[in-house]
Amino acid sequence: MSVATRNLIVFQPSIFGNQISNQLLLHNWVVYIANDLEQATQLLYKHKFKVGLYLNDMMCGDNCLIDNCTNGKLLAKLHLLFNSDVPINWITGLHKECRSQISPDFNSSKLIAKYCDDDTSLSVDIKDLLIALGHAYGTNKFDLPVEKQITHYPSRFGIIGNSSLMVDLFNRLQKVSKEDCSVLIEGETGTGKELVANAIHNNSNRSKYPLVAINCGAFPKDLIQAELFGYEKGAFTGAQQSKIGRIESAQGGTLFLDEIGDLPFEQQINLLRFLEDRTIERIGGSAKIAIDVRVIAATHVDLKAAVLNGTFREDLYYRLQVLQIKTPSLRMRENDIELLAYYYFNKFSAGRNYKSRGFSLDALFLLKNYEWPGNVRQLMNVIRHAIVLSENRLLTPMDLGLEKRHKNRTLQTLEQARAITDRELIFTTLRHTNNNISRSAQLLGISRVSLYRLMHKYTIENLDF
Repeated sequence: MSVATRNLIVFQPSIFGNQISNQLLLHNWVVYIANDLEQATQLLYKHKFKVGLYLNDMMCGDNCLIDNCTNGKLLAKLHLLFNSDVPINWITGLHKECRSQISPDFNSSKLIAKYCDDDTSLSVDIKDLLIALGHAYGTNKFDLPVEKQITHYPSRFGIIGNSSLMVDLFNRLQKVSKEDCSVLIEGETGTGKELVANAIHNNSNRSKYPLVAINCGAFPKDLIQAELFGYEKGAFTGAQQSKIGRIESAQGGTLFLDEIGDLPFEQQINLLRFLEDRTIERIGGSAKIAIDVRVIAATHVDLKAAVLNGTFREDLYYRLQVLQIKTPSLRMRENDIELLAYYYFNKFSAGRNYKSRGFSLDALFLLKNYEWPGNVRQLMNVIRHAIVLSENRLLTPMDLGLEKRHKNRTLQTLEQARAITDRELIFTTLRHTNNNISRSAQLLGISRVSLYRLMHKYTIENLDF
């Protein structure tokens, strides 16, 4: 009987490391070599790994793992990089004679004890290494199809997510909610713009008053004015009684103009006039009605481009864009995809006698690597469809019914790869240390000044964990 091959990522190989890699190839391991963090990042984007090997045959000397030692800092970076994406058990190549010199109070020794599956000398016999790797592979928690693994869903403002992009969004929401001026929410379809609008209203001083929403693209252009401004009895054929519009019904609260980019051009001037005067006139009426509302608008359309091509008024754009929020696409929130998948799985299967009890590893891999043009709304519908129709105990890629439309994982340049890695690494480190700058800088192996500079460069500021 043939033995199944298993993927293994080998980081930091040297001459001795290559010899080990060659031996592993002979024992049914598929070996992927990463010489630096950029290569490791690309490999993790393209392949699934449940075990990794960190090799270093350099003698560390008397100062092994002190503050300026590369090995300990690199190990910390590796853990922070991979812990956020896939679970990897690391077997380090630190020499035991050097390890005996480690101070018990030094952070790197604690990292080794906490994050490594095993800590083996480079002179280890290949058979012992194979046993250690096989044990790490076999006991990896993702190797066992645990049913409904995730039951706790980190969230704020009623929005699920704990990726760095979502934490940035939550911090913006906290600040914007406290103000009382217009907000423009931009983002692709299905990214939760309405959830953001609700969060802003519910955490504002106007939360005791109504939030009134209208989809500006859902009405014919000859009816949208009546919906927004209302009308008096007899204003037109069929107007048998007066009716207040959406703007007036939001008095004291918040008016949510969804898909503002689809508002007909001829109606944009009427909306602009209201934003300038804060008064309206019902159709067929002459009395000016004072309105006190906060306006939140949302769009999937690039309004700047719409202004340039003449389909959206520039003056209206700047009236709406006093404050601005962008909702991130799901494909940029990779760490949230599995979280959301299990949330919807548990939500739709609760109390029902469906056959499926969770996701297969291949299904989870597909979910994380799909492009998601419809974002969270599409993910929700995909999960619901799969639960209802599947005959499998664990949902498979076929159950998900996703066409082969995957994210382009190719990193264009080393600079781009480094930027992606650095930002996530800094963010994860800050969260790990509860925003302690000094400790974070120490773990990252840089000065506090350098960390502040990088935080500014990657817009990681005023974190609130």
